[in-house]
Amino acid sequence: MSVRTESSAQHRAGFACFVGRPNAGKSTLTNALVGTKVAITSNRPQTTRHTVRGIVHRPDAQLVLVDTPGLHKPRTLLGERLNDVVRTTWAEVDVIGFCLPADQKLGPGDRFIAGELAGIKKTPKIAIVTKTDLVDSKQLAEQLLAVDQLGRELGIEWAEIIPVSAVGDQQVQLVADLLVPMLPESPPLYPEGDLTDEPEQVMVAELIREAALEGVRDELPHSIAVVVEEMLPREDRPADKPLLDIHANVYIERPSQKGIIIGPKGKRLKEVGVKSRKHIEALLGTPVFLDLHVKVAKDWQRDPKQLRKLGF
Repeated sequence: MSVRTESSAQHRAGFACFVGRPNAGKSTLTNALVGTKVAITSNRPQTTRHTVRGIVHRPDAQLVLVDTPGLHKPRTLLGERLNDVVRTTWAEVDVIGFCLPADQKLGPGDRFIAGELAGIKKTPKIAIVTKTDLVDSKQLAEQLLAVDQLGRELGIEWAEIIPVSAVGDQQVQLVADLLVPMLPESPPLYPEGDLTDEPEQVMVAELIREAALEGVRDELPHSIAVVVEEMLPREDRPADKPLLDIHANVYIERPSQKGIIIGPKGKRLKEVGVKSRKHIEALLGTPVFLDLHVKVAKDWQRDPKQLRKLGF
């Protein structure tokens, strides 16, 4: 007769995803849980395009966070594609966390997503009221009641409703504590050191894109795509002084946008390079030489061929 040890019997591993309208605090919460910057955060809707996964390693469990693009009413082919990705992901995860900011009244965007969630019957759902550091206790109580009511109206049974501030690090670990019991019993799915299973090139592209969006969000919110063409260790470098050459293209939709990204005398693009290089070096743990070029890919968001080329 074999005796199973406590730890192997109880270890859980599985997938959770955070959903919510754009800017509901999904990526910030992912980063707070994982403890490093994996999903890009931005105060502009629709910046997370890839399913970036953050991995939370605990002695008793491994929680793999799937970060889907925000679900929205699609206006372009890219929008429709993103929505398909979202629905497929929801059906495949073990638990869904619906993020609703504490400082904004529930709106049509929240109802639209909640309506879609109501159609996914089997997956357990928890409601996460984010950004609680921005409201007082009365406003928070009202929001928690409103979220409870929204569930009743649509026939969603929330497994939990939990207030959180990822920025103030309030209750963040509690989110993990609540998600873990909803995962299936399983050995770890990823090796201990892994924080994300996104290929490094995609993460590097996201970091460049985030830096490129900074400061020009109002003018070019969604028209920037970044493709890392190659990442190669520089030859002839001593072993203790490696250098990684990264060549990347920043794509925009129209020639008129080129000047905005490059800035007067190339100042803007230089800042993008400096800023993203810092994050990339932190991510990869090695010094980096970053070579950035701005290119025009006409109306890429509406063109299936371009979308494929740019990785969507």
